[in-house]
Amino acid sequence: MVDNARDTSHARSGEVWILGATGRIGRDVTARLVARGIDPVPVGRDRDRLRKAAGGRDARVVIADGADAIAAEIARQRPSVVVNAIGDYAHTATTVARACLPGGHYLDLAADLTSVSRLLDLHQDAVAAGSTLITGAGFGVLATEAVVVKLCEGRPTPDRVHVDALASVAINGGVIGTAYAASIVDALTMGGRAYSNGRMVTTRLGATPRKLTLPDGQQVTSAGAPAGELLAAHRAGGAPDVTVTTALAPTSPLARAVLPPVGKLLSFPAVRRFAVRRMAGLKIKAAPRPRQHSWGHVVVDWADGTRREGWLRADDGMDYTAAVAAETAVRLARGEGALGAHTPAAAFGPDLATAAGGTFLLDRAAA
Repeated sequence: MVDNARDTSHARSGEVWILGATGRIGRDVTARLVARGIDPVPVGRDRDRLRKAAGGRDARVVIADGADAIAAEIARQRPSVVVNAIGDYAHTATTVARACLPGGHYLDLAADLTSVSRLLDLHQDAVAAGSTLITGAGFGVLATEAVVVKLCEGRPTPDRVHVDALASVAINGGVIGTAYAASIVDALTMGGRAYSNGRMVTTRLGATPRKLTLPDGQQVTSAGAPAGELLAAHRAGGAPDVTVTTALAPTSPLARAVLPPVGKLLSFPAVRRFAVRRMAGLKIKAAPRPRQHSWGHVVVDWADGTRREGWLRADDGMDYTAAVAAETAVRLARGEGALGAHTPAAAFGPDLATAAGGTFLLDRAAA
């Protein structure tokens, strides 16, 4: 079978491409799509690894290295759906998504504020091109966004929304890698964010640390960070005041004290490049997930004194992300979803979260 065969028609090919198919989530998404009768096309730079990621199928693969080369192949071959699992979304998402226009559909797994915001800025272009672009198609964004939508259904605009993204993830051993290292460094550089009186404001990274007792009795500590969940919650509920914490943020007093000066230092391009390069080569040990479940937690307050609180329960955060991405890809392949650029629940409704294996626990307070 010939790789990178040209699609000479003006129509979309009907193919679903998986960028980053050799990674943990890419492999999982590929397997889930195959199980649902879709024959996805792995995309990357290593032919042998792509064939292996295909799970023994005689799959067509596309050889392309880097966002620009991948975008060129997308524009040339015109797949119907592109799943971006290569990471470093602040630098890859808009390039790849634009290549899907017109008529093609796109999704990524971004959970950082910068990447989610940049992709959503393509909304009008996507509408005009007849495309649907989804950002945050994973535990990050959907696990809290869907709860906000459920709690606000049939209610007036709330005054305040607070969300906690509490992923529990098993760690595979190996090096950190450039994409993940870049996301860590960029978060340190950006600092925290919140909405106050309808405007996004800067806060301290690791601000407002909180210890939560989960519905299953386990405990987790989280703190403020520049997460994509913030923007999604603001758009979903419309509240002028929105705050977010994540279990991935540093919470120790020492870490919170040193992060602001470290972030300023990393804002220099040369220092950032050095830090990303050094961090990317660091090895991490395999470890089981720290808690049985991953949780999205939301508290919504209205001017009349009404308060609603809810949770979304999922299993391993990475596994749930793969399930969300696969479910989203299937729906895009069927031509579902509003045209434009959206977060997942905005495009498909909150029940996307349960279709991917999550469970809502609404109007149930934390212990």
